[in-house]
Amino acid sequence: MRIRDFRIGDEPVLWDVFFSAIHELAARDYSAEQVHAWAPADMDRAAWAARIRALQPWVAEHEGRVAGYADLQPDGCIDHFFVSACHARQGVGRALMEHLLRQARGRGLAELAADVSRTAQPFFERFGFEVVEYRLPVRRGVAIPNARMRRVLPPGG
Repeated sequence: MRIRDFRIGDEPVLWDVFFSAIHELAARDYSAEQVHAWAPADMDRAAWAARIRALQPWVAEHEGRVAGYADLQPDGCIDHFFVSACHARQGVGRALMEHLLRQARGRGLAELAADVSRTAQPFFERFGFEVVEYRLPVRRGVAIPNARMRRVLPPGG
């Protein structure tokens, strides 16, 4: 497993990771309508690319293939954290989370926060995140439940 910095040109393969994570993994916890609103097949790819470039995520590669990605914003927010369906339960998420935690400690962050899907909530809980609030964000007119989760980091690492 290798974690590397995002590179311009990664955007299309990160879309594939995002799409498969939602359509193949999160689909067990969400309705078809919610899945299609969250990751629509007709997503504006230019807007997607701009969003990913703004996030500057780290990219996980497994056996030479992009397997997942995650970001950590300066305020401690994790905006995107996705593992492709074909790499689920292979340690990709763990490697990404451990990388984010190292980065957070190195930056001296006091806590991390993320809006986490029903599907990812147990994973985040295993890493010490706790639910702060349940939310109902709306995308394309469809409510897609998630949980605001946070993890307080001990001072000094």
